[in-house]
Amino acid sequence: MSDEHAGKSVLHLPPGAGRCYELGRMTAVFKADEDETAARCSVSEWWLEPGADGPGAHAHEVNDEIFYVIAGTVSFLAGEDWLDAPQGTFLRIPAGVTHDFRNRTAERVGLLNVFIPGGFERDMPAIADWFRDNP
Repeated sequence: MSDEHAGKSVLHLPPGAGRCYELGRMTAVFKADEDETAARCSVSEWWLEPGADGPGAHAHEVNDEIFYVIAGTVSFLAGEDWLDAPQGTFLRIPAGVTHDFRNRTAERVGLLNVFIPGGFERDMPAIADWFRDNP
């Protein structure tokens, strides 16, 4: 795709489609990333098995993140506070704010994530390797 048309094409994926990364008891499925969005954003689903921890507390220097809970109740660290977020909850985590998420329930939970601007998916192979090497 030429730079002139990057991010301007309709992207249609059926349920479950995307680039999948297994991260221990967590799975990330990237739906759109910098190639499809001209680096404006990365869009992914994150699925956590019952009792699974998330990625660990971290912050992004220049990226905002949007989360929407698509299934179950997810616990979010936002700054210094843990928030319980049931299905339908929306969160915006501004750049520089420490955050994390985990599944403290007995049900599988799911999140839709938008990372702004895009590019996060470049790190996913190394992140998947880390989870594989640190079970």
